[in-house]
Amino acid sequence: MQTIYLEARDFHSAQDVHAALKLLLDLPDYYGGNADALHDCLSERVTPVNVSLHGQPEGEAATALGKVKSVVEDLGGTWKDL
Repeated sequence: MQTIYLEARDFHSAQDVHAALKLLLDLPDYYGGNADALHDCLSERVTPVNVSLHGQPEGEAATALGKVKSVVEDLGGTWKDL
């Protein structure tokens, strides 16, 4: 399993969240930067992703991270709020 660590204070928008995920998860160039695209890309992987989130996100970033959490858990990964 791949584990990534996210710092909530680094995100101010959904675009920030998805840009970080693209980099950290080495997502393809065609990644669409939304929850549906994330689901599509992660479902192609053999192993699930584990995410540890440090801090409490706010606003648009919180909404985006909530959707990311659902995708990760739907695909058998884990989500930990630190």
